[in-house]
Amino acid sequence: MKQYVLGFDIGSSSVKAALIDVDTGALAASAVSPEQEMPIRTPKTGWAEQDPETWWEEMSKACRKLRSRLGVNTLPVKAIGLSYQEHGLIALDAQYKPLRPAIIWCDSRAVEIGNRAFQEIGREKCLTTILNSPGNFTASKLAWVKQFEPLLYEKIRKIALPGDYIGYRLTGVLTTTAEGLSEGMFYDFSAESVAKSILEYYGIDMDLFPALVPSFGDQGAVTEEAAHFLGITPGARLCFRAGDQHANAWGLGVLDAGDAAVNAGTSGVVFAIWDQPVSDPTSRVNTFLHVNHTKKAPRYSVVLCVNGAAILYRWLRKLLALSLTYEELNRKAAEAPIGSQALVVLPYGNGAERSLGGLNPGASVQGLNFNIHTLSHLSRACLEGVAFALRYGKEILQQIGMDIRYLKAGYANLFQSEVFSNTLASIYGCPIDLFQSDGAQAAARAAAFGAGWYRSVQEALAPVAHIKTYEPDDVNLEQYKEAYERWKSVLFATQRL
Repeated sequence: MKQYVLGFDIGSSSVKAALIDVDTGALAASAVSPEQEMPIRTPKTGWAEQDPETWWEEMSKACRKLRSRLGVNTLPVKAIGLSYQEHGLIALDAQYKPLRPAIIWCDSRAVEIGNRAFQEIGREKCLTTILNSPGNFTASKLAWVKQFEPLLYEKIRKIALPGDYIGYRLTGVLTTTAEGLSEGMFYDFSAESVAKSILEYYGIDMDLFPALVPSFGDQGAVTEEAAHFLGITPGARLCFRAGDQHANAWGLGVLDAGDAAVNAGTSGVVFAIWDQPVSDPTSRVNTFLHVNHTKKAPRYSVVLCVNGAAILYRWLRKLLALSLTYEELNRKAAEAPIGSQALVVLPYGNGAERSLGGLNPGASVQGLNFNIHTLSHLSRACLEGVAFALRYGKEILQQIGMDIRYLKAGYANLFQSEVFSNTLASIYGCPIDLFQSDGAQAAARAAAFGAGWYRSVQEALAPVAHIKTYEPDDVNLEQYKEAYERWKSVLFATQRL
């Protein structure tokens, strides 16, 4: 009887699911739910919330699609892996039920709380213990709840990241990981334990944290109730859990110092690995534990994030009520010249931007000429704007002693656009290898590895197909550089960076 592993990628836009045949490593089926984006509540400007129950329901719907594609009543699953949206906060009561909607990654309400903590705890202490400013991360979001929702805060018995909560819904046991603590600013890298300095400053009780489990390995059996809800065979084990960028990087084989992944989904991320702790004095890029970190072989992920990437392209399509597919929109973008005839798009319309020092400037279009610019120019300018924002992040990485010599990415989202891929490769000055991988597939393969069904990571990732490589366009390099410098001058003029 075939053995399958099931991977979920719990995003803020959708839930993706992938079923992998353990024997062959082949993708047996995949699904996404919903077809349209999941709702994000914005009660106030800069806020972003979701109901965790929505993620659970969409997981069930995705599994229903998998069953339909396989023609079975029950999915024969032996292990499950989770990739999840990072930096969220779920406050749970004594029965582990959410007390309020989750405050998700792109919510900006806690920026000032985190900035003040950075100053009052001390920049040097923060950068040598948690390697970052507390910023707008989970710890500061919890501090916001404590300050502005005190009656609700008193009812909190445990806190959870999105992956922790889904892990609980699967197994009935609430746990977390060291990688998860590090992404929430709850981890002291020097003491290799929960960050007491942050907890003491914010007045957070240690008892709010679930027990720690490794990212890989048996994290509990799926309950009969959860198996019935998802339509999978009883007895499956949860064997992997990680934040989406960490899972995606693992699935691309980004494991060792010098490796780097890039992602252009809802947000745009460059994810670089280093073997020693490193920090940016102004916390414009952030350092976390990678999923393969050990004391003997330390691995740190240095992450550059641009909140607005594919969400910008989705906005453009929705705004114009276009019947065009993304493929057709990509062809439109390719009709415009490099630089979009001086049309500049700043893609910062999805919350406070760490790479801009916590500013939340909103997106903008600069240099629009009604007599020149068409949909083709605007489409290309959006793609270039995201690529240029990621290129600006490379300068930050170089300032802290890191350089990017090559990039790996999944063949998805904006990387399905030749304009975007060519632009990014050219202005980064390095090749980009595209693979047939995504967060759900990575989570499934990681679960198989965590269950011990593969002898090595290399064996687990061997079936991942290489799609193509984009090399820097040396012929048009000066045009790309000129367009980037124009974009950066607009950024500096409008944001006073």
